[in-house]
Amino acid sequence: MTVVQNPSAYTKNLLGNGPVSKATGTLAATTVPLFTIAGGEVLINAMWGVVTTSITVANSYKLQLNPTTGDTQDLCAATDVGTTDTTAGTLLTFGAQTSTAPRKLMSIGYGEPLRSVVTIGQIEHVSAGTDGAITWYVWWVPLSNGATLVAA
Repeated sequence: MTVVQNPSAYTKNLLGNGPVSKATGTLAATTVPLFTIAGGEVLINAMWGVVTTSITVANSYKLQLNPTTGDTQDLCAATDVGTTDTTAGTLLTFGAQTSTAPRKLMSIGYGEPLRSVVTIGQIEHVSAGTDGAITWYVWWVPLSNGATLVAA
């Protein structure tokens, strides 16, 4: 007998809450909050970016966790996403560095997808470039009662 499961229920069962999304606006040489975590720790099950406006100038780019208490921590190594143009529609994922789509940001997991526990604070992007735009997406689950993750 075939059992048909609702696709959105299956995805929520597999990945958790989401996707929560946040557009960066035009990249500038600054640090910008993307997501806010409140109420306790959450597990990020999936996170990726979609370039919505091509990045065409040199840009050392990374994501970091800036907790309310404790030290700021890189979620991935800074990666140049602009010297070799990253065109609109390119996915930014985590893993071993590559110059072909999908462009990957080197994660601290050395080639594994980003799956991280993050605490109260903000996930931020740190950009050194001055053009392009990215929309980031996150699927997450609470690890503490009352923990949330929302777009900043």
